[in-house]
Amino acid sequence: MIITYLGGAFVKVQFGDTILAFNPISKDSSLKSSKFGADVVLSSINHQDMNGVEQVTFGEKKPFVISGPGEYEVREVFIKGLPSESNYDNEKRINTIYAVTLEGMNICFLGAINTPEMPKVSDEAIDQVDILFVPIGGEGVLEPAQAYKLAVSIEPKIIIPILYDEEKGKDKLKAFLKEAGDNPKPETKLTLKKKDLDGKEAEVMVVSAEV
Repeated sequence: MIITYLGGAFVKVQFGDTILAFNPISKDSSLKSSKFGADVVLSSINHQDMNGVEQVTFGEKKPFVISGPGEYEVREVFIKGLPSESNYDNEKRINTIYAVTLEGMNICFLGAINTPEMPKVSDEAIDQVDILFVPIGGEGVLEPAQAYKLAVSIEPKIIIPILYDEEKGKDKLKAFLKEAGDNPKPETKLTLKKKDLDGKEAEVMVVSAEV
């Protein structure tokens, strides 16, 4: 599995020939976007920073789009969309948390969540988490201290912070890493296999935005 962070809440996950795009940034967004072909799009909220399906429709790849709660199976990927809340861009919204199982690994993608505790229905539906993506930038999503507390409560093996500005938001990342008591070297891309997760407990990994 290859994980690439593309800024905002935009994450690309590739395994073999299959590509998942979490919260692709639209061309209408003020954030810088990236263009490639994806097989599946998972959009947490209906906002131009996270619903850019057109940016990941490329060549022969026309993605299957998931934009809300439910259970899905696409290309041997098992996906649960679970409801939560967000106040992204100062508007109360339904935020979809995604629990994804692929290659024997469980991903939990919290999207633009702003509640410091997991909704009960979502918490009960999520199994053991291997890789957790958590927003840390504040401004309608979790602040760093809240984000770390929530992340640890989910008991993942790896925690990857997202949704912070890499220039303006350096203090947010610094605060998050201070909560974690760690200062990992940022990776440009993260390549993981199931065996790489052995022995890890809430280990923070930073993936630099590739924009």
